Amino acid sequence: MTAEEMQKLGNHSVEMAMSSLSSWTKNAQAIALEVADYSQKSFAGTAAAWEKLMDAKSLEKAMEVQGEYLKSSYEDFVAQTAKVSELCAGLAKDAFKPLEDALAKTSMTK
Repeated sequence: MTAEEMQKLGNHSVEMAMSSLSSWTKNAQAIALEVADYSQKSFAGTAAAWEKLMDAKSLEKAMEVQGEYLKSSYEDFVAQTAKVSELCAGLAKDAFKPLEDALAKTSMTK
């Protein structure tokens, strides 16, 4: 391998790493924003449920409020987990895309 070929390979490796890192950063930010948004909504939902619980005039009403809160919290959590899972899968796919492309080019040249 000549020095020029080694330099091209080195440059390509750096470009591939930077592309992968850029992709990872973008997706990690999206995940962080999604988690922060969920946390904020969850806190607001908890505060609203607590208010309703304090306003309950009977044990039956308190149990109803608590049940509604638990159901909505669970549904929100499941939906959020699905969103974050999709974002994580996208992160992995995007981060490894440059490597897949490089491997495909290598396979084609042989």
